[in-house]
Amino acid sequence: MTSPSPTSSAPGPGAQAPLTVADVAELAARRLPADVLDFVNGGSGDESVQAANRAALDGVRLIPRVLVGTDEASTSGRLVRSAAGMPLAVAPMAYQRLLHPEGELAAARAARAVDVPFVVSTLSSYSVEEIAAVGGTVWFQLYWLRDRDAVLDLVCRAEKAGCEALVVTVDVPLMGRRLRDVRNGFSLPPQVTAANLGPAPDTAAHRREDGRSAVATHTAQAFDPALSWEDLAWLRERTSLPLLVKGVLDPRDAVRAVDAGADGVIVSNHGGRQFAAAVPSVTALPRVVEAVGGRCAVLLDSGVRTGADVLRALALGADGALCGRPLLWGLAMDGEAGARHVLELLRDELRESLLLAGCPDLAAARRLEAVVV
Repeated sequence: MTSPSPTSSAPGPGAQAPLTVADVAELAARRLPADVLDFVNGGSGDESVQAANRAALDGVRLIPRVLVGTDEASTSGRLVRSAAGMPLAVAPMAYQRLLHPEGELAAARAARAVDVPFVVSTLSSYSVEEIAAVGGTVWFQLYWLRDRDAVLDLVCRAEKAGCEALVVTVDVPLMGRRLRDVRNGFSLPPQVTAANLGPAPDTAAHRREDGRSAVATHTAQAFDPALSWEDLAWLRERTSLPLLVKGVLDPRDAVRAVDAGADGVIVSNHGGRQFAAAVPSVTALPRVVEAVGGRCAVLLDSGVRTGADVLRALALGADGALCGRPLLWGLAMDGEAGARHVLELLRDELRESLLLAGCPDLAAARRLEAVVV
């Protein structure tokens, strides 16, 4: 398996730039090796959760307001405690050097340019220090490692690097069985490593075996499957950063997260990559919003592909959304410029959706009525 070369695959001079995230996805598919494309696009089991995420979002219809007396709409606001040019953050995603040699550095520069938070993965292929040095707003996503001292070290490094929030992913007691990776015997090339966990180019994630995902083998060795509420409380006592819990679908868990000191919950089914029978994230969102009753921020993750999806999340009570795979497609298409193009598409679509829905700002968007059809 080889990573893409640094040459651009963006449309040539005079060619039309991609008009939608779906257009970007098509260009990325032409660019990437088949096994890398499967690693990015694949889900767990029969991958039906991915389709369900999209169908559920499409089923949320909004009732627009009229005669609001403005031809402008502002997308700016705050996300948790961070200022943001729109209510969107770049979701944490591993090993972005698979998509482009500059990986997370290019994606973080794109996020900085569009003024949205960039969430650094524990499994990023550049270190949190290198990514934070790009500037902009950076959050850190934490997988719970078997070595608790290593967990605390990562948290301290994130704080020292200037990260503005900590995102604890709680839906990976083990990696969901991703059949595309199993069939491909997927493994990482030597130059792509989990930089936050050390520079070693030869780990279980790099050792190919037929009929096995090397990445799944590596995470099984590194992650602690017994993460509990007591661990979350332990972490809360050891960091002053805003704490978000990612992977919540049950409103009872959302309430427990708030009671444990979480500043926010991220309603997510891991983009369809974990529990193969999970409910679509947007279907779970309203009950989570109701359960926490405004005591913490609520963000939507999984399946967000358009600015209208962000507006749907706001109308259902969320404070914002996270977007993942589209940024990887943008990286594959044209590095930093491709990732930035994706974020600008989403921002422009959100602004247009706000205007068409009769919303001059995000507060008005949260007052829209949503109907599930």
